[in-house]
Amino acid sequence: MARYTGPKTKIARKFGEPIYGDDKVLAKKNYPPGQHGANRRRKTSEYGLQLREKQKAKYTYGVLERQFRNLFEKAARTKGITGEVLLQLLESRLDNVVYRLGIAPSRPAARQLVLHKHITVNGKLVNIPSYKVLPGDVVAVREKSKSLEVIEDALAGFNHSKYPWLEWDESVKGGKFLHIPAREDIPETIKEQLIVELYSK
Repeated sequence: MARYTGPKTKIARKFGEPIYGDDKVLAKKNYPPGQHGANRRRKTSEYGLQLREKQKAKYTYGVLERQFRNLFEKAARTKGITGEVLLQLLESRLDNVVYRLGIAPSRPAARQLVLHKHITVNGKLVNIPSYKVLPGDVVAVREKSKSLEVIEDALAGFNHSKYPWLEWDESVKGGKFLHIPAREDIPETIKEQLIVELYSK
């Protein structure tokens, strides 16, 4: 399936946030990309703000348009606040959980580890990045893959207490998904209500 493979720094500068994890480029060029990026002072419409927020969420979690809409429709059918449920569904994706556990340095890297069969859920190999992780599930590195350099580098010095809904277990090089994260625990600066308003039109 198609993924965005263009320049990640351009996307980060477009939103003014390090959505791919690396904020070095923003320290150097804290303005939108393009010839007139530094001087552009265009007023954004309400629709433009809503669309921008949806795009930011899609790029942050590495989800395509159809997948994103399907997740939104699922969130709308689920009991609770639609915007919060949407973010919780995104956080429950296997590739995102692998990233949050520190097994991979970025979500695209986590996605690749899952696709290449380096990750298990409850001891079984799962190679579907969009697989929904449920409370109580244990996501870990496959035994044969534990010495991979990319995984060891990512885990070196990683703070495993960052996310209260995950519990790290060094013995299995993995962690338990304790519960669905509350909105205040999700660190992303996405204004999910704008996405709800966009899809509600």
